[in-house]
Amino acid sequence: MSDPIINALTTFTEEEQLFASSVREFAEAEIKPYVREMDAAGKMRPEIISKAFELGLMGIEVPDEYGGSGGTFFMACIAIEELARVDASVSVCVDVNNTLVANAFLNYGTEAQRKKYLQMLSTNTVGAYALSEAASGSDAFALQTKAEDKGDHYLLNGRKLWITNGNEAGIFIVFATLDPSKGYKGITAFVVEKDFPGFSVGHKEDKLGIRASSTTELILEDCKVPKDCVLGEVGKGYKIAIETLNEGRIGIGAQMIGLARGAYECALAYTKERKQFGQALSEFQGVQFQLAEMAVKVEAARLMVYNAARLKDAKQPFIKQAAMAKLFSSEVAEEVASLAVNLYGGYGYVKDYPVEKYYRDCKIGQIYEGTSNMQKQTIAKLVLAE
Repeated sequence: MSDPIINALTTFTEEEQLFASSVREFAEAEIKPYVREMDAAGKMRPEIISKAFELGLMGIEVPDEYGGSGGTFFMACIAIEELARVDASVSVCVDVNNTLVANAFLNYGTEAQRKKYLQMLSTNTVGAYALSEAASGSDAFALQTKAEDKGDHYLLNGRKLWITNGNEAGIFIVFATLDPSKGYKGITAFVVEKDFPGFSVGHKEDKLGIRASSTTELILEDCKVPKDCVLGEVGKGYKIAIETLNEGRIGIGAQMIGLARGAYECALAYTKERKQFGQALSEFQGVQFQLAEMAVKVEAARLMVYNAARLKDAKQPFIKQAAMAKLFSSEVAEEVASLAVNLYGGYGYVKDYPVEKYYRDCKIGQIYEGTSNMQKQTIAKLVLAE
């Protein structure tokens, strides 16, 4: 299972294979020794983030001219998967930087914004994507954060919740409404730097899983934002939010197949080593059937995620496939991680062994960047329109 080349659809190019191997080596050598420590502390080691920048993992799709790696969306998904196989917290940090923040600048930024912010995002500055609020989760456009046009600048007031990378980020894409009476058509996306007056990072959530990834509140109190920090068009923030999250869901799918792979590989190895009744667990037919189910589900989820990523790179319609991949892979991750805990028995329930963490980490996949119910709604709408 360590080699991701498994069939015709998922065959990697030589460049992709070398890239996957390099990310896997980084994850095994420089992340794995600290996974348990970071989970317990609820904090990511800064040197791991620095190394991710050094390896070009924070701006994979960003063109060379803006300081990035000049890769593809599919390569970003490879990195997210390989990192999640070892630690989902590091994976989601890289995921958000690539599939949400950098992609938003690539698709909607002005040339000046791209030159400034993509260079930062690729080389030394973590990004965050601030859409959610206390009253706007799945109903994302019920947001209450307000923006006022003050002539030569905007003033933003409000609070954002559940913002990934909140503590580490230096660049935030913040969604606020200039005219609540216009509904979603009043929403605008703003680029907010951490040192802008009136901006601060608030409470950090104490989470079930992905604990080393910071999830925070953002506080905007008369936050002064320059006019040239509007991302895209005024009043078109909803378009940026929807289209960026459509791409981001494939990244979450990649994270979930990485988690599922990690849990499966641990369970497979453990059942070969653990003996009961005079033989290895893997020699019992019932256990073999469970391992077979896990392998089938991991491969099926990978096929769906890879297909959505390839469609996106080919500039083909991918929204339905992205929603399907995110929905299915998040369900598979939970099922596989749960089976892994079962196969470990009592050892699976304690923190000395890795599978309890995979089980905790995977649950968020059914919640963030669109809950499973929202994915089903999207899929139903699209299939009914066919």
